[in-house]
Amino acid sequence: MPRGFFITFEGLDGSGKTTQLRRLATSLAAEGHHVVTLRQPGGTALGDRIRGVLLDSRSEASLGPIDPIAELTLMFADRAQAIAEVIQPALAAGSIVLCDRFTDSSEAYQGGGRQLGSDRVLALHTAVCGTLQPDLTLLLLPPLEASLARARRRNHRNTQTHGTDENRFERESDEFYGRIHNAYRRIAEREPTRVITIAENHTIEEIEKIIHQIVAQQLPATLPTSQASTLEA
Repeated sequence: MPRGFFITFEGLDGSGKTTQLRRLATSLAAEGHHVVTLRQPGGTALGDRIRGVLLDSRSEASLGPIDPIAELTLMFADRAQAIAEVIQPALAAGSIVLCDRFTDSSEAYQGGGRQLGSDRVLALHTAVCGTLQPDLTLLLLPPLEASLARARRRNHRNTQTHGTDENRFERESDEFYGRIHNAYRRIAEREPTRVITIAENHTIEEIEKIIHQIVAQQLPATLPTSQASTLEA
């Protein structure tokens, strides 16, 4: 069985990456590819527990302040479980794996935003993920102000409508997010072959078309196809 293809979506909250991941999953499945989707943190039973701790703005009220190193290592604990339970088995089965965030997020948010530096994050990646790297990373990086405004409106709406509260990061300062935005740009400059940046503030439909063209050019012809199916971890 040929190895599958690993695509990650990166960007600030509010960049539209989750919407585009879902749209790509639907179109790839319609073309007969077997698609597995997941998010980080999350995507496994353990990962969902970790997600609750890291993203819920009420966590620190009960747990106290989360140290940046603890935050980083929890992100990689989630990643280790996702690799073992979801990503590696899916790739071994020839599936296309679409992941909402991976190590680039840790480098941007903890390395840049929390100012822990890239070297520490990349060393953890080597220790936890080994040689596993995405085959393609789609970095959605519209203007900072637009992303933040969308993310904060969305999280407020979800809190009011569903009672979910994943606002812990959204409460951070604009300077924090400026460092993340800059870190993402540095990652893209360092790895231009893997990371493709979509920085324009296009419509959802326009971005979907751009992404479909990028992916169509990079998918190996050897990937198996069958009856349309999409699995979500």
